[in-house]
Amino acid sequence: MIAEFARAQARGESDREKAVALYYAVRDGFRYDPYRIDLSPEGMRPERVLENGYGWCVPKAALLSAACRALNIPARLGFADVRNHLTTPRLQEVMRTDVFVWHGFSEIFLEGRWLKATPAFNRELCEKSGIAPLEFNGREDSIFHDFDGGRQHMEYLRMHGSYDEIPLERMIEAYRESYPHWDLKSL
Repeated sequence: MIAEFARAQARGESDREKAVALYYAVRDGFRYDPYRIDLSPEGMRPERVLENGYGWCVPKAALLSAACRALNIPARLGFADVRNHLTTPRLQEVMRTDVFVWHGFSEIFLEGRWLKATPAFNRELCEKSGIAPLEFNGREDSIFHDFDGGRQHMEYLRMHGSYDEIPLERMIEAYRESYPHWDLKSL
């Protein structure tokens, strides 16, 4: 399923061109939805994004990384805690904070170095929210903007490093600590 998606979406001759095409296919082809988070091993599979047509930052990054790997482009996952200064009132109410722990992004090895690529917020969401969508050219990191239109946007608080797979147990432990009001008993 992922290999088919990767072959269908990867346009271009070079690994850089293919990775950039995959970035946009994941960023804009799947709606960002932070309200339907499934932390089960099944729910965190990158194939789930393909099946559902939506995902949040971690599974969308997992899909981008898996699609790159399907084309023999080295990729992994990176994680950080971020403060979203422009979070919506609805999400603030659900999270009870503007800090998102273990935010996920992809790291793709292109032209001799690892680059960060964040496919989370789709273009349509950005347009509705009045924020600039993240762009990726395969030569520079694509991480959230510190400022957007003069407004403070995303602040990186702590980097958690790079992983070949989603460190689900560590994430769940951090979520239990950071979001004690979430029902994570069954996980």
